[in-house]
Amino acid sequence: MKLSISSELEYDVPFEADLLLQIEAAIIPEQRVITAHIELPPVQHFARITGHDTIGDRIWLRMQGPLKVRYNATVEINRLTADIAQLNAVPPHLLPGETIEYILPSRYCASDQFQQIVGDLFGDTQGGARVAAIRDWIQANLTYQAGSSNAATGAMDTYNSREGVCRDFAHLMISMTRASAIPARFCSVYGLGVEPQDFHAVAEVFLDNTWYMVDATGMSTPDTMAKVGVGRDAADVSFLTSYGVANMQNQSVQVSYVE
Repeated sequence: MKLSISSELEYDVPFEADLLLQIEAAIIPEQRVITAHIELPPVQHFARITGHDTIGDRIWLRMQGPLKVRYNATVEINRLTADIAQLNAVPPHLLPGETIEYILPSRYCASDQFQQIVGDLFGDTQGGARVAAIRDWIQANLTYQAGSSNAATGAMDTYNSREGVCRDFAHLMISMTRASAIPARFCSVYGLGVEPQDFHAVAEVFLDNTWYMVDATGMSTPDTMAKVGVGRDAADVSFLTSYGVANMQNQSVQVSYVE
């Protein structure tokens, strides 16, 4: 599967500020970046650094004035896929060290608050069957509603309101999975089929010693998503983090299938 990706950001940065940008498809074995180009304005400082878990790149910018970023890429997806429900969980005491942070609570994923909830809702399931049951419950009980959440919305807020956008679906999926003692992390992606087209967020779960993508919105599938970065939750993989004033003027994303 080949994807054509185009994204654009426009911000006004009225005062000198440091900006952390992460919008490029990651160069990793599960996907091949065939072509890529990023266009940036003149800046005072530019530096590339490795993303969380060494997946993808972040870009440091120091600048003042109009920020216009254009990114275009063609990416071939070669990702391992499976029926999640048939996979086994790794017992917590056998988990690799690098997965431990993903069974712990984080800023937007207060998984410790969900232990009783997942026991009540999914107590007769385990392993991949538990993950599939969580995914199906979220799809059946949450409404995708633009503007229904903000930067402070956490997974419990989403559980109570029963609505949100992709990052909220992902945060709830991650929290319920971690509460089930299965590692789960936040994954920023470009997804085919996402409506309205935008930067997309899904969960990744650790089963049978491998990470598998799970889109709780049901809009995209693992073989039609280009991974940008991963982290504990959205705070780790924001497409733009500003250490100073940055006013958004416009943003757009287009993802299409390439014959």
